[in-house]
Amino acid sequence: MTESLPHALACDEMGLMIQADQDGELDAAAVAVLASHLRNCPGCAALARDLAVLGVRLRHTLREEAAPARLRATLEAQLAVRPARKEWRLPRFGVPAFSFAAGVACAAVFALALPGPRMGPNLMAELVSGHVRALQPGHLIDVPSSDRHTVKPWFEGKLDFAPPVADFAAAGFVLEGGRLDVVGGRSVAVLIYRRDKHPINLFVWPEQGGGESAGMRDGFAVRQWQRNGLGFHAVSDIDPAELAAFARLWQAMP
Repeated sequence: MTESLPHALACDEMGLMIQADQDGELDAAAVAVLASHLRNCPGCAALARDLAVLGVRLRHTLREEAAPARLRATLEAQLAVRPARKEWRLPRFGVPAFSFAAGVACAAVFALALPGPRMGPNLMAELVSGHVRALQPGHLIDVPSSDRHTVKPWFEGKLDFAPPVADFAAAGFVLEGGRLDVVGGRSVAVLIYRRDKHPINLFVWPEQGGGESAGMRDGFAVRQWQRNGLGFHAVSDIDPAELAAFARLWQAMP
């Protein structure tokens, strides 16, 4: 028999789904359910952001140190006989049910490993969260194309504004595509560029005033500016000076 779950238990279950999402185990239906919950639950949204940032930091740390040959051989041997991991899919009638004990245990692990949810995350934190989340497999691009005449029409009918799309490949900023995202509770356009091997997420939505500003958050450079009634917010792990050069290319456009 299916019964409605209390909010706390639902959040415990979402904690497991957040972890599965970070591992690339959710199918499209599960990703949609999780995204809807995160838009309405600041605590789970902060948990997802913290877990994503932690994952990026761990991957950077692991890349800095090469594993000893003996350890590598042992792990490779174990992986060779490990059964394939089953993809997490939503059951036909809703979110998978877990025991309350499992949810509490998972929440306890998260509480030990990560800082507590942040109250009232500011815009920069939300943008960096969106950038980090996009770095997970399958999350970065909805319409992959280096042709602005392909990317720009893709947004038509999906937003209440028309984001401009530019290609700065000649200057070393290559257009790779676009996607939709949510910032501050509203749908926004995101243009994806690449500088060498580093992605740049450029969030765009209607915005007046505010001028130009720049900052750092969790090791990522963030820069914002306005033009023609739109706000542009770029996030990347490239040098802030390079991100400033990217902004100047946009500001120099007619």
